[in-house]
Amino acid sequence: MTTSNTSPVLAGPLTDHCFEVVRHVGTAVGKSIKIADIDTYLSEPPAGTTGPKKVILYFSDVFGPFFDNAKLLQDYFASHGFYVLGSTTSLVIPAAWSAKSRRQADEATPRWTKAVREIYGEDTKYTAIGYCFGAPYSLEIATTNNVVAAAFAHPAALNEDHFKNLQKPLLLSCAEIDRSFPAESRHRAEEILAEGKKTYHLQLFSGVNHGFATRGDPNIEHERWAKEESARSVIGWFKRFTS
Repeated sequence: MTTSNTSPVLAGPLTDHCFEVVRHVGTAVGKSIKIADIDTYLSEPPAGTTGPKKVILYFSDVFGPFFDNAKLLQDYFASHGFYVLGSTTSLVIPAAWSAKSRRQADEATPRWTKAVREIYGEDTKYTAIGYCFGAPYSLEIATTNNVVAAAFAHPAALNEDHFKNLQKPLLLSCAEIDRSFPAESRHRAEEILAEGKKTYHLQLFSGVNHGFATRGDPNIEHERWAKEESARSVIGWFKRFTS
């Protein structure tokens, strides 16, 4: 971890809303591989994709990258020309395992990302997206030159240093109703980003809760739209910095 333990907390720890889920329906097209001996979901761009090689490092919510919702979302990103890699270091079911899983993820993530770069090469353009539990990993890698841009949605476990130390462009995809990242924390994050003259874009979706981007109910129109618009925005943000 690259942040101070004394830095004021902005996004709190996992709570019960991090484990609430509506399953999404679809047929995943990715596959399971191992990178640095860590189970990894890989979704590849369509055959014939041209241009520079682009990779999205997908740091999942508590359900992990092999949960149906996560696989479908990673496949969507891949359909836009990215290699998408989701690491099981984010898997923390059941909730009682969260502290242990955080320690394991803190240890394994640097090893995993290093191995990804060894496989896909230094000329590849890397980006990172983190959902809930995965948010700090997308921000921490954005303090380095290992990615060109980062994003998160409905984050957990962030503090002020995550925003102060940011070096790469950041997309914040936020829920209006979020006990982990409430309005006052969101406003403070904006202040830090503006004071530091960071490159960022914040989108706020009304009427949705923490988890909307990965676990929103597709049968409820405003939840479905927010979920899909968040995903479209991530792709647009990453294309902006990888073209």
